[in-house]
Amino acid sequence: MTVTVSATLAVNEALNDKRRQGVRVLPLGFGEAGLPVHPVMRDQLTAGNGANAYGPVAGSGALREAAAGYWGRRGLPTDPDTVIAGPGSKPLLYSLLLEIGGDTAIAAPSWVSYAAQSRLVGQRPVMVPTATGQGGVPQPDLLHAAVTDAREQGRTVNAVVVTVPDNPTGTVADAETVRRVAEVARELDLIIISDEIYRDLVHVDARGDDRAVVHSPAEYAPERTVISTGLSKNLALGGWRIGVLRLPDSEIGRRLRGGLLGVASEIWSSPAAPVQQAAAYAFTEPAELRDHIDRSRRLHGTVARAVADVFTRSGATVADPRAAFYLYPDFEPVRERLSALHGVTTGPELTGLLLERYGMGVLPAAEFGESSTALRMRVATSLLYGDSEERRYAALAAGDPLALPWIRAHLDRLTEVLGSLLSEAPSAVIPAPKAVAQPVH
Repeated sequence: MTVTVSATLAVNEALNDKRRQGVRVLPLGFGEAGLPVHPVMRDQLTAGNGANAYGPVAGSGALREAAAGYWGRRGLPTDPDTVIAGPGSKPLLYSLLLEIGGDTAIAAPSWVSYAAQSRLVGQRPVMVPTATGQGGVPQPDLLHAAVTDAREQGRTVNAVVVTVPDNPTGTVADAETVRRVAEVARELDLIIISDEIYRDLVHVDARGDDRAVVHSPAEYAPERTVISTGLSKNLALGGWRIGVLRLPDSEIGRRLRGGLLGVASEIWSSPAAPVQQAAAYAFTEPAELRDHIDRSRRLHGTVARAVADVFTRSGATVADPRAAFYLYPDFEPVRERLSALHGVTTGPELTGLLLERYGMGVLPAAEFGESSTALRMRVATSLLYGDSEERRYAALAAGDPLALPWIRAHLDRLTEVLGSLLSEAPSAVIPAPKAVAQPVH
């Protein structure tokens, strides 16, 4: 089959092209954490640079012990033997889909790679809508109906993917929704794949309290839930490529473990040893890293809510973002105006217009498993923090990051773009000011 470049990577390249053309861009399409590496993690990686031997396929004992402790502190006691490490959560997910076999039920909307990887392994994903504010977790009744219908058509459906907290909506499904999905999975004998890579990035309110509580399906169906996580979001280590799976301590988990290790042994052998050593330290959650993550989730929440406010003022509806650095505005309330002004009737037409005319990179709902007619889009806010390490550190340290001139400039530009989009006379592309040595990206 023909495989195209992931939509998130493609929009990032499109924005880079715009920059080279001198266009002032709004980088709201790429889901990178947008923060610098903590110095202690640099030291840990350096300390491990002499580790050049192949290691255990499942990952080093130290890493698996540390990951088990990480989950144990979240109320999920874990045997290190049920942990498997890999070079990022993407290859782990792909290997898991390959090993489970059959088709997979996937939330709509959901992260672009779930359905793409499902197709890569020869599956036909079963897309199941989510409820507003319950992103990442299929509506339980619809999940039951969709899987039952697919099986009646002769299809084999063996798994369901959930994401808590969610990419693309930035919301966190509540305990009741997660519990009911776990019950459906048990009734229909589905393996639950729970992507929890954003778990540590729940936003905080003005008092410093969490704005949501994350509930894992493993709380309700421990015998059939596989959890995936890594360090690319909470510690902004996407380029280091390290992820871990927590398999259920059950017959299902033991069966999966053998197959996954076989796949891993033939594809990556073992994750990079220096990165494993650094990751083992990170998963012990020392105080300096806990503080770093707390600062990052405050920053993510402050900027995400500010961006959501801009979209709301423009006429879009936006579910309150509660975690990570995403939101999912819906322009359905201004559909008639967009059609009259621009002839726009689909999500891809809307996001294409924003990119070409205004240099604003966002992704349409169609990339996340929804209909092309939906006027929703995934907005990622984390690349607004600055185009240099110095600015990103300043954003992390700021009491009011919205007052920083480069973040304020992005918010002002977004207000200008959305205002122009819905006005009678849309403005032309505005080139980046040539007099500025470091244009705001």
